[in-house]
Formats: sequence, structure tokens, C-alpha cells
Amino acid sequence: MIHVVLGASTNERRYSYRATEALSKNGYRVLPVGIRSGDINGEKIVKEFPLMIEIDTIAMYLSEDNQAKYEDLILQNLPRRVVFNPGTHNAEFQKTLMQKGVEVLNDCVLVMLSNGRY
Repeated sequence: MIHVVLGASTNERRYSYRATEALSKNGYRVLPVGIRSGDINGEKIVKEFPLMIEIDTIAMYLSEDNQAKYEDLILQNLPRRVVFNPGTHNAEFQKTLMQKGVEVLNDCVLVMLSNGRY
């Protein structure tokens, strides 16, 4: 299954970059989605949210305002879980996801990977 990093960036200082890199190094199939095309250690950043694929986890790296354009797309292609990383909390969307049976976590993907909770 695919692990989507939503808000991916080619900027090495961004946590979305670090998460893409860490997920890939830990053997996960990663699909970085961002507003600009690019590459993160061989993982191509795509600009369109994927539809009709089986998504295990979405790692959210977008602010609440920037999440809005992806909400319907996410609801059309429900993942098993969504991890809202620090700064991405969105109570209303999280409630909607939970009502649809999606596991919702307010956590940090990098911390989860480092202590075996991912």
C-alpha cells in the first residue's frame, strides 16, 4: 500500500522532505504530493492527488487552509489513517474522517518512525 506525503517539498529543511526520505529509507512505498514537481531522493513529487489507489496512510503537512482543496479527494479515496503532523490540526476534517472509519492521529511521522510506532 501507498503512504502519501501531502505537502511534499524539495526543500531539505522541511519536515515533509524529511518524512518522505525517512519513510522511503524504512521500506515504505511513498508518494509525495506537492504544489511543485520535483524529486526527493528518487521519489518523484506529483502535483495531483492520486485517485483509485490503495492508500495506507496520509502524512499531512499542509495547514488547515491549504487542506481544503484535498478534502473531497481524500474522502473519495479513503486511507486507513491520516497523521496530522504538528501545525496541521483540523478538528472539523478530522471528525469527518473518523465518522468514515479512518484512524486519525495528531502526531509526528518522524517521531513515530524513530520509536517504532509508525
